[in-house]
Amino acid sequence: MTIYDIAKLAGVSASTVSRVVNNKPGIKEETRRQVLALLEQHDYSPNETARGLVMKASRMIGILIADIRYAHHVDIAYYIEEEMGKHGYCSLILNTGLTDDKKVQAIKVLEQRRVDGIILVGSTFQCEAVKKALETGLSKIPVVITNGYVELPNVKGVLVDERDGVENCVKLMAERGHKKLAFILPNQTPSNLSKQKGFISGMMDLGWNREDMWLYDCPTTLEDGYRITEQILEEHPDVEGLIFGEDLSAVSAIRALTDKRIKVPKQVAVIGVDNSKYCDICYPKLTSLNNKLVEMSLEAARILLDSLEGRENPDKIMLFSNIVEREST
Repeated sequence: MTIYDIAKLAGVSASTVSRVVNNKPGIKEETRRQVLALLEQHDYSPNETARGLVMKASRMIGILIADIRYAHHVDIAYYIEEEMGKHGYCSLILNTGLTDDKKVQAIKVLEQRRVDGIILVGSTFQCEAVKKALETGLSKIPVVITNGYVELPNVKGVLVDERDGVENCVKLMAERGHKKLAFILPNQTPSNLSKQKGFISGMMDLGWNREDMWLYDCPTTLEDGYRITEQILEEHPDVEGLIFGEDLSAVSAIRALTDKRIKVPKQVAVIGVDNSKYCDICYPKLTSLNNKLVEMSLEAARILLDSLEGRENPDKIMLFSNIVEREST
């Protein structure tokens, strides 16, 4: 059933039916009621693609995630999609991979799909390749980055103060009597490097020299979290605390310590970052830095909606993290 079929049944023009569908003025009330009844009777659904071509708006946004296996970023996409859906937007979610060329390729896909706006999930998109791709192909539509920012006129950033948050994690460890600490960096994103800077600053306050600090790199997997914990224990058997840049590896660390009969937190304390669901399903429960997943997601959706509807926001908005203390400290 098309708009022309409805118009024929109602004995009016297709443009009149279109005005009713789009709730436009200038239609007699009797005609409006007649057309609405026919639309309901025949379960009419407008062609959104065709409407988009006429209105020059697709009512679709793009959400890019570097690694869809990473639960924290998937949860962010979930909250954004839910919020945008309440306002009539459909979300196209793409897994880009971690390399710059794949991120750029995903941006080109969104350009071809003529999305109305984009949300980039995570600071991994805070790079020169992404900036150039946005500037070249999508400079006319609003873009929001969660926990990151790219300096372009159409880009906004929702940031979380994870540097001070991790520095506070070091202070908490010290207050609990744990001063020989190691930091485990998940990967080299701007967000994670900010966390590492917070650790370094906190350790310097405890009197450590930068060159003497115990800094490690570890991918975000259960296996690697277990492996890196064994390595740290072997190289620094006197370690008193582990701070991981995310939760999943921290959960593995607790398992590795338990397997070696090392008491958590009495002998070695553990802290993660993300305040994810993993924190409550391990034993002991994991203390974690809450980097405001829900708040950041909803704020990103709000800013994008504001941009789409012509309302202004600052280029950057900062949220403040807090520690959720559980049993591992």
